[in-house]
Amino acid sequence: MQFLKKNSLYLAWFVSVVAMCGSLYFSNVLMYPPCVLCWAQRIFMYPLVFILGAAIIYRDTKIYRYVFPLVAVGGIISIFHNLLYFKIIPDTLAPCTTGVSCTTKFVEWFGFVTIPFLALVAFVLITILVFINKKSHART
Repeated sequence: MQFLKKNSLYLAWFVSVVAMCGSLYFSNVLMYPPCVLCWAQRIFMYPLVFILGAAIIYRDTKIYRYVFPLVAVGGIISIFHNLLYFKIIPDTLAPCTTGVSCTTKFVEWFGFVTIPFLALVAFVLITILVFINKKSHART
């Protein structure tokens, strides 16, 4: 647990880098076109790479103030995308009216690991890691 407390910000940054590189790999190497919801999630994920990186460099202990709004909105979009993708909410609520559908299955590992699921996991992990970082720097 001490390792996690000491390195939580580095791990959050690493997760954001992997998420950004993974999304770029899917769209630019494998040529999977991102849907509207994927673009929206990228808008909230990509800045985290730079914000978390700057927090590490400048030893910013209040980074949660900048990160939590981004992961909250990105996470909400991601939850909606997963609910739509797994048919828990109807396709009629999908904002993807032109271009690629928000429910197109490009990747489905083990029957449930999809691109929207990977995005959700990234937002959740970053939230947890930044929360651990916040708690480890809290005044007692």
